[in-house]
Amino acid sequence: MRIVIKIGTSTLAHPTGLLNIRLVEELCKTISDIKNAGHEVIVVSSGAIGMGVGKLGLLQRPQDIPTKQAAAAVGQCELMYTYDKLFGEYNHTVAQLLITGEDVENDTVATHEIVIGDNDTRAAIVAQSIGAEKLILLSDIDGLYTADPHTHPEAQLISLIEKIDDSVRALGGASASKQGTGGMVTKLRAAEICTGCGCDMVIANGRNPSNLYDILSGKAVGTTFKGVTL
Repeated sequence: MRIVIKIGTSTLAHPTGLLNIRLVEELCKTISDIKNAGHEVIVVSSGAIGMGVGKLGLLQRPQDIPTKQAAAAVGQCELMYTYDKLFGEYNHTVAQLLITGEDVENDTVATHEIVIGDNDTRAAIVAQSIGAEKLILLSDIDGLYTADPHTHPEAQLISLIEKIDDSVRALGGASASKQGTGGMVTKLRAAEICTGCGCDMVIANGRNPSNLYDILSGKAVGTTFKGVTL
């Protein structure tokens, strides 16, 4: 199976902005094992700005473009060093592509992408471009709920979405994470791109890397958006 796995900033980092070492190590181990099983994997990773915020000792995520660029420049080095080191421990060589919506650029110089800040949509475009069978968005939430679970404890997880209509779109909201820039709105946009080209998409909690095994074995994890049969 050809899979795209998007890892959000809130999965990679502690609330301090510094790398969540234990979690990232477990993620890289799990993804390496998935590759060993014969799957093709592309990782779309957020986290450059978040890593830079932590390494530079900033008190919060910057709001102005120049400081975001500086944080991205520092954090990108940290992020790729970490991936290279951890995947290398399992004999997997990593390569990096820095992409924008229109071209291959580094967000150190491409301010438009920092303003948009939507790696969910970008991951969906990657999945569409390579003919992936599944896109997995790892986030700090278990999936799509009937209401925002951060403010509505009674909200219920929706395990399967077979059609994205206005009632589903209405469930999107703003990002609840101080580190990331995405939210459920961007995930629903990604789902529309994926399902429209026949690719399934899953939103799952990145705090439990073993979710990846369950998803690939067909178990109900998070929220699955079924691809439209072409």
